[in-house]
Amino acid sequence: MNYSVKKIGQILNATTQIDSKIVTGVSFDSRKVKSGDLFVALVAENDGHDYVQQALTKGATAVLVDDRHQIDSKIPAIIVSDTLLALQQLGEYRRRQINPKVVAITGSNGKTTTKDMTSAIMGSQYKTFKTPENFNNEIGVPLTLLTMPDDTEVLVVELGMDRPGQLTTLSELVSPDIAIITMIGEAHIEFFRTRENIAKAKLEITKGLKSQGTLLIPYDEPLLTNAQVKQNVQTFGQDIKDINSSSSKTIFTYQNTRFAIPLLGRYNIMNALAAISAGILLHIELKNAVEALQHFDLTKNRTEQLTTSHGVNLISDVYNSNPTAVAAVLATLKIIPATHKYVVLGDMLELGEQAASLHACLAETVINANVDGVYLVGPLMNKYLYPILQRRFDSAHLHQYETDQLAELIKDLQTLGENGDVILLKASHGIHLENVVNALVK
Repeated sequence: MNYSVKKIGQILNATTQIDSKIVTGVSFDSRKVKSGDLFVALVAENDGHDYVQQALTKGATAVLVDDRHQIDSKIPAIIVSDTLLALQQLGEYRRRQINPKVVAITGSNGKTTTKDMTSAIMGSQYKTFKTPENFNNEIGVPLTLLTMPDDTEVLVVELGMDRPGQLTTLSELVSPDIAIITMIGEAHIEFFRTRENIAKAKLEITKGLKSQGTLLIPYDEPLLTNAQVKQNVQTFGQDIKDINSSSSKTIFTYQNTRFAIPLLGRYNIMNALAAISAGILLHIELKNAVEALQHFDLTKNRTEQLTTSHGVNLISDVYNSNPTAVAAVLATLKIIPATHKYVVLGDMLELGEQAASLHACLAETVINANVDGVYLVGPLMNKYLYPILQRRFDSAHLHQYETDQLAELIKDLQTLGENGDVILLKASHGIHLENVVNALVK
């Protein structure tokens, strides 16, 4: 990105002042501003206009502000009616200017892992850029567009959603050539009430999908396979053969080609097949996809495999959680070869009035996982799952903690298990089990 303040003003049809300055980056957090950045004063819980001077002190070249705030005439500025809308318009302009092929990914689970896999596969033949971290909302997506390099040939962008209409906006912003829906689970069911409504909202990703574009969906999800979509639709996930798992990788055969991914679980095979299918659409050779998936960069806390100081294997999946995701990861834990296995489950958030039943329904899944110990964290797990598990586990093998007792949990887990044993940690991000993981691997 290398735009003058005047050029940005022309793109946004906005008023400018001191318009000869050159902008080389964008930030909406005054604490993270770098020299040359355009500071975007967003109005949310905190009003970004209150931090304009701090951003300038940190090195911001100019500021993007709204016309309801007074700005010193000596400050390089672009003045608009809505700074968030202007940020999105600027991102859309950047996307049209560079014009990469766009792969957009959404889903109740697996979208970040699929993003990482897809980026690795595309990167084997194209100059590829992907959504940083989890920048997948109305702010993060335009920032992704604005930070993509000038020579980007393929953009892999993650699109999040927690309310109706959100994916329509994001999809139209990125205008994908390929759209992927990884799966339909119960994430955000508090707001959507049913999985059917969640599926309907996920299908909004087709609103911006090019008319000649392709939607990739799992073959075994009728809420998607029975949907009416104008664009081309392809399914992924079928025709997998010879699945084998170890403590560190999963191997499978697809289209007479042997793949190995450094992740566990059939659900990650589905993520890989979504990525492979996108690669095939952009003419990636399967041999290159094989190599790319062997050692790809995985965003932190997405089914990470780590090791404690005394050799216990950790499976960390603590960024989000819902019953479908918990069932999938526990099914994986069950088949891992290990002498002893333990599971740490934190509350699943944003389940609304269904929280009680959805936490309670995990009991059979936990029991069938054949674990040696269960550690529950949070009021929902303790109230709805713990009493059911008490019928099958004694007090030596069933433990409970409140969310402010993570220090006690860490202490108990630090001496748990021996070399080669496995501890799985799964929870919504709001429980902050990542702090437990970080303590265990120090």
